[in-house]
Amino acid sequence: MKINMLLMIILAVVAGTPESCFAEFRAGAAIVDVTPSKFPVFVNGGMRSRSADQVTTPVNARAIVVDDGNERVAIVVVDSCMMPRPLLDDAKALAATRTKISPDHMLISATHTHSAPASMGCLGTDADPNYVPYLRDKLAEAIATAEANLEPAEIGWGSIDAPDYTALRRWILRPDRLRDDPFGNPTVRANMHAGRNWDDVVGESGPEDPELALVALRAKGGGRPIALLANFSMHYFSGPKPLSADYFGEFCNELQTRIAGKPGEGRAPFVAAMSHGCSGDIWRKDYKNTEPNEVEQFQMEQYASGLADYAIQAYETIQYQSDVPVRMAETRMELNYRVPDKQLLLWSQKIVEEMGDRLPETQEEIYAREQVILHERQSTEIVVQGLQLGNIGIASTPNETYALTGLKVKLQSPLPHTMVIELANGGDGYIPPPEQHMLGGYNTWAARSAGLEETAEPKIAETALELLEKVTGQARHSFVQTRGPVANNLLSAQPSAYWRLDEMQGLRAKDSSPQHNDAILEPPVAFFLSGPASDKYCQDEELNRSIHFAGGRLSARLPEIENDYTIVFWCWNGMPTAARPVTGWMFGRGQNWGVDRYSEFLGLGGLENHPGQLIYQTGDGVKKIGKTVLDRWTWYQVALVRKGDHVDVYLNGNSEPEISVEDSGNFPSDYAQFYFGGRSDGTDNWEGRLDEIAVFPRALSSEELKPLME
Repeated sequence: MKINMLLMIILAVVAGTPESCFAEFRAGAAIVDVTPSKFPVFVNGGMRSRSADQVTTPVNARAIVVDDGNERVAIVVVDSCMMPRPLLDDAKALAATRTKISPDHMLISATHTHSAPASMGCLGTDADPNYVPYLRDKLAEAIATAEANLEPAEIGWGSIDAPDYTALRRWILRPDRLRDDPFGNPTVRANMHAGRNWDDVVGESGPEDPELALVALRAKGGGRPIALLANFSMHYFSGPKPLSADYFGEFCNELQTRIAGKPGEGRAPFVAAMSHGCSGDIWRKDYKNTEPNEVEQFQMEQYASGLADYAIQAYETIQYQSDVPVRMAETRMELNYRVPDKQLLLWSQKIVEEMGDRLPETQEEIYAREQVILHERQSTEIVVQGLQLGNIGIASTPNETYALTGLKVKLQSPLPHTMVIELANGGDGYIPPPEQHMLGGYNTWAARSAGLEETAEPKIAETALELLEKVTGQARHSFVQTRGPVANNLLSAQPSAYWRLDEMQGLRAKDSSPQHNDAILEPPVAFFLSGPASDKYCQDEELNRSIHFAGGRLSARLPEIENDYTIVFWCWNGMPTAARPVTGWMFGRGQNWGVDRYSEFLGLGGLENHPGQLIYQTGDGVKKIGKTVLDRWTWYQVALVRKGDHVDVYLNGNSEPEISVEDSGNFPSDYAQFYFGGRSDGTDNWEGRLDEIAVFPRALSSEELKPLME
């Protein structure tokens, strides 16, 4: 009896002990050459069909397999522009017959080199019929070879920012400089590389993500390196002519040589893999600078070597663990395509019929054929995955994902370290956040390269977070921007509302004050741009965030505000001051979509009417001009103080007002509608960023303003 009781206690203890405590973490890696053997071969990455008949650099599949004794996972990074889900499903099924890995525990992603064989049809290029089955077999071979190399291992995380090596390539055009889409409609308000001409644009359409993240694996006990999985958001380099692994291959070769040297006899080589971070709106050239910096003048090899320098810095700081759980989950989702309406379909079908059997050659023909294909397909299945490796998370999307989407996942992940790998388990095109669809541009033109429904991005980002919660058993983090000294001063002054404008999505601006006066964001806007004075509004070197207004407004109803009030905010003008009579209105009070004698506005002059200077104006004709010219693309802090019939407007904490004017402040009761990013009638709305907006139900004194404008 005592022996049976002891046995039951032992079994109970074992059952309640985490399995990973008894499992041995193992890892293996392999590189398999996937360069085609038959030429010529179709090449992805361009609008029109092209082919290659020679190899500039080999293209490879770099595989990593990890195992904790309970679950086994494969991660493969392939030198390819994109790969379709059916091909990858077939490759996973084949690999499962050769390994002990379930297909739903395999993550296969593309580097997005534009110089690799075409395994997927896209725009003007069809999949190469000879290469597709060849790649399928090679992918299974890579997974099986990596599994065969499993050995006891340790894992660690490294991270470093490389801001000079990545930048926004998608810029917002001026409202009077719209461009036509492939269907002849002037819908393009934002587009790739529009920042080349500063006169055409008002600013970037989103944030960048400069993090270079590393997952490192080495033999247990501080032994030799096994593999390194890097992740970085930079679209591609467009280096030597095809076939080429682009900068991704150069970066990996550089790291392999620096970290492990040449592979020794009788042991598996060290494998470095560069996975594609969220890069749908990212490029290496920074259009904010008039003169190209050193990085922008690099050749591809120099770029890869310089980025490898950053990777080595992060690599040398990595601390390793050996007793870590491996968990993976995936979801398959059915998403609709944005199919053409009847009129567009008829237009497209006529063009495709006239083409006959040949491939499309013009942009019109390319997008006409894409409409017919989307109409025939209607919807598609996509794969999203979440993976836990100890305190490291990996989320995947099958898309070209904007940097903002990656930040949404990383900043809310339940794990302390997370990377997001895009173009994984499929090639389902761009997924701009919903607000970006309103701005149009190449990334939004319906095609297999950008055809999913407008709500695809939030659905996929949410699914990725849910999967990370599932594998960890932990809730996600709620992103809240930290508060620096001036942010605390603003709250201590008891505002009626304080909008920090650090939202990543949605149509609501959250009030950070206890009053809960959330505001409505009227599109079009763009989220999570860099804001002003990060050290004053945030802590721990966090980047302050702002919203870019591209003709939309922030609208709030504040019934407690009567005749005396104060507003404090930061503004950043993106519009050339010679573009229109009023460069833009940044603040207004009045009845929605109208102007009456009580309306009042604050904006910037334009053309020959005091360009770049503050303008205060009322509905009954009172007008006053500021003294200082506000430079374009520069942050300024503004305060408007109304006390009865007197209005003062201050700039950057100066004790002397820019504007001082007498105006009747006898507002009607319930004159409660406030607007930022525009005035009440929506005329000449703001084209630029606003941030850290606070509204007070009283006229603040100069002493009270001082700590709010430091």
